[in-house]
Amino acid sequence: MMNYIFAGIILVSVICGIISGNGEALGNGVINGAQESVQLLITMAGMLLLWSGIMEIARRGGMTRLLGRALSPALRLLFRKIPRDSEALDSISMNVSANLLGLGNAATPFGLRAMAELNELGGHSKSATDDMITFVVMNTASIQIMPTMVATLRGEYGSTEPFSILPCVWISSAAALTVGLVLAKVLRG
Repeated sequence: MMNYIFAGIILVSVICGIISGNGEALGNGVINGAQESVQLLITMAGMLLLWSGIMEIARRGGMTRLLGRALSPALRLLFRKIPRDSEALDSISMNVSANLLGLGNAATPFGLRAMAELNELGGHSKSATDDMITFVVMNTASIQIMPTMVATLRGEYGSTEPFSILPCVWISSAAALTVGLVLAKVLRG
């Protein structure tokens, strides 16, 4: 449905641009927008590939085990039913660490792996387990210590201080995570 709504908005905008005599500006805007989107895509892809590679090196080098141990007290409080030696805990740890660095896209493969492992631990149920719900909330409203992608975008668009947003990011992401986890716990019953 959303595809039809967006297509309708674009169609109406093009018709209004032509009727109002701004067809040339419309054409230039489309060309410039396409060029800028490709440049942005290349910038984001470079950053994503760099951090995805670093995260994979960390996983293969055993850093996930160390990170899992460091995060285990907090993760055990949230995921009481997951066995200590489970691969799910490693995947959750990597997902959390990628999100801490503001690398939401790099966190996605670890999140998918964690969900598959949580589903396996839950007996391949067709409905989400409590641990799966908690993980989705935690992943969606994650704390970001270093919002790398946002800072990259801010720098790309001319910010002289791309990391000046850190205090706001810390406060808002911590508040979102806290509220999300509390609501997930309360609504679970």
